[in-house]
Amino acid sequence: MKVFAIHENPEWWPPFAAAFEREGVPAEQWLLTDGSIDLSSEPPEGVFWSRLSASAHTRDHAASKEYGRAVLRWLESWGRTVIGGSGTLEFEMSKVAQHAALRAAGIDVPRTAAVFGTTDLKQRARAFEAPFISKHNQGGKGLGVRRWDTHDEFDAWVDGPGFEPSPDGITLIQEFLATREPFITRAEYVGGEFVYAVRVDTSAGSFELCPADACAVDGAAFPPFALRAEITAEHPLVAQHRAFLERSGIRIAGLEFAETQDGRLVTYDLNTNTNYNPDVETVAPRSGPGQIARFLGALLATEAPARV
Repeated sequence: MKVFAIHENPEWWPPFAAAFEREGVPAEQWLLTDGSIDLSSEPPEGVFWSRLSASAHTRDHAASKEYGRAVLRWLESWGRTVIGGSGTLEFEMSKVAQHAALRAAGIDVPRTAAVFGTTDLKQRARAFEAPFISKHNQGGKGLGVRRWDTHDEFDAWVDGPGFEPSPDGITLIQEFLATREPFITRAEYVGGEFVYAVRVDTSAGSFELCPADACAVDGAAFPPFALRAEITAEHPLVAQHRAFLERSGIRIAGLEFAETQDGRLVTYDLNTNTNYNPDVETVAPRSGPGQIARFLGALLATEAPARV
């Protein structure tokens, strides 16, 4: 028996492969870019961990999202242990779903409108004071996120050749969160427990904040990611996040929040295929991939006797 990591981007795998090896947990990738399954046959024995990403289409793997929906439903129908299963995948694929669930849990979220197609885009945007944000409902790595300082600029973009729709056709219009300082925070959770928080520098104005080593930018004047040691498991927002994750059945995730100039703590993004920054990993009190390897290894150890 082993852990099967279901995803489509092998560039993100090495830190996790090393962590599984260190913990002595057998694991292998299940690259969901092609292949087949026999729906009437049992899946292999093991624990299945979905790392499917909303950004798969940016790597020419748009169909992997639908492959994932099929595979996860198949695994669940046979009673396999699946972390990041079909319900969690829907959070990854829809920021509308994230927003709705976070708001229902009592967590402060940014004011947001979902626009289907383009007919209502310009009119809906005028309900938001500039500056405001547009983003894809189905996206990742911050791609597709734009700040607009005037409505006229936004209108020209919508009408022009540079407009890029979300893969699912849903564009979000969102209030711009003016932060107290030029950074946002990403809080990491494994097994429902807080691991650590990361300060992500936003002073350059970019929304492409992928923490993985595969996304690293050479020649940066300062590290854009740093450990926020002052954020602990006792932080009130961390307690809210943990309750939300438990309620939603999400076991591994990164939640991003902003501390605004007017004193709000606003959670604006949920990442269920979370990656970890190598610079932060070197100074963190415990490793994100290491915690995942231990968590899934413990599930595997529990699963093995049950299958004998």
